[in-house]
Amino acid sequence: MSTTDTPAPSRLRRGIGGPLLFAFILGDVLGAGVYALMGVLSERVGGMLWAPLLAALVLAMLTAGSYAELVTKYPRAGGAAVFAERAFKNKLVSFLVGFSMLAAGVVSAAGLSIAFAGQYLQTFVEVPVVPVAIVFLAVLAALNARGIRESMGANFVMTAIEVSGLVIVVVVVGFLLAGGGGDVSRVMEVPEGTGVASAVLAGAIIAYYSFVGFETSANMIEEVKEPSKMYPRALFAALGAAGVVYVLVGLASSIALPPEELSSSSGPLLAVVEASGVAVPSWLFSLIALIAVANGALLTMIMASRLTYGMAEQGLLPKALSRVLPRRRTPWVAILATTLVAMLLTLVGDLALLAETVVLLLLFVFLSANVSVLVLRRDRVEHDHFRVWTFVPVLGIASCVLLLSQQTLRVWIFGAILLAIGVVLYFVARWARQRGERAA
Repeated sequence: MSTTDTPAPSRLRRGIGGPLLFAFILGDVLGAGVYALMGVLSERVGGMLWAPLLAALVLAMLTAGSYAELVTKYPRAGGAAVFAERAFKNKLVSFLVGFSMLAAGVVSAAGLSIAFAGQYLQTFVEVPVVPVAIVFLAVLAALNARGIRESMGANFVMTAIEVSGLVIVVVVVGFLLAGGGGDVSRVMEVPEGTGVASAVLAGAIIAYYSFVGFETSANMIEEVKEPSKMYPRALFAALGAAGVVYVLVGLASSIALPPEELSSSSGPLLAVVEASGVAVPSWLFSLIALIAVANGALLTMIMASRLTYGMAEQGLLPKALSRVLPRRRTPWVAILATTLVAMLLTLVGDLALLAETVVLLLLFVFLSANVSVLVLRRDRVEHDHFRVWTFVPVLGIASCVLLLSQQTLRVWIFGAILLAIGVVLYFVARWARQRGERAA
């Protein structure tokens, strides 16, 4: 690991320091994964919720090591697409890697907007889900376009609030245990007729969604101060902190409620708090959960817009998508385009399908990143950067293949449709560029 850094020039403002970057990554990881999907996870693994969360943390750390090296070695917006282009020297491969990341971002944002408009919001007012989700995405787009420091400042506040909600879950279950309630034995139980290893592996696919937020930070690197120094520290610290919180919340959820009650709720952590008997108002915890989901959606849309901007700068998408507001210096065309696509995807309406599709798409991205680390070891750059142990990307490749083998057919089909759209867009964009060059 190196501590000196000579960042490449960028048209974007470098306004993100270590604490803000840590909060950015932590806030994106501690989002809807734990607030909205704990019930889905309990269907796969029963009361042993902590185990797939811990397994997913270990698997995520492997790929995070590869990202730490690549991002500090090539500090450009565009993330895995930039790495793939350098490693494989193939525009189509680079485009598909970037498009997988981009598609995962907008699919995730659509899922989070649906979660925002769901049961937690219904605590306050009954409203139609899809229209509210669309309005919600429009508000996020306006904040995103206003400026990165404004967005990051909002993220810092929302991260503190969402962490407080998870602390409440752990604390109230502690009171439940102290009063003789709860059932500790459930933390080692898996669904009847299911082996521990198979249950944990099946659960790890859902749990992995809870950790994948770290990759969004790769597309913020042009706006980070001293990236080679700040990025690895913030990345590993945020993932470690998230892992500790997730395991504690998983244990608390299992102790407070049986799996069948958790899986039947679309607001599982609210159900845990209510089951504890501690006088925490339902409206207060619902508000905290809404802020957590909103924070995850904001950070996802920031990532998607910056990735679109980076790919346009690399010539993988139309140049118009790299247009930046003169005063705000934010990529406004990319923000508008990604928001419109996310709005369309809210019509799918199936949160579990969207979450699993995000994991599928990101596994392709992570597989490419892990391979890229090994291929690009021969490439030398002028500035110092983080270097990960060689066995880490090798194990990262194996982990991606393992998780890909566990995906269901419907997820493969949905993912294949999205990638096919990407292939069409690639050739259309290339044809348009070639036509423009001939006309010039």
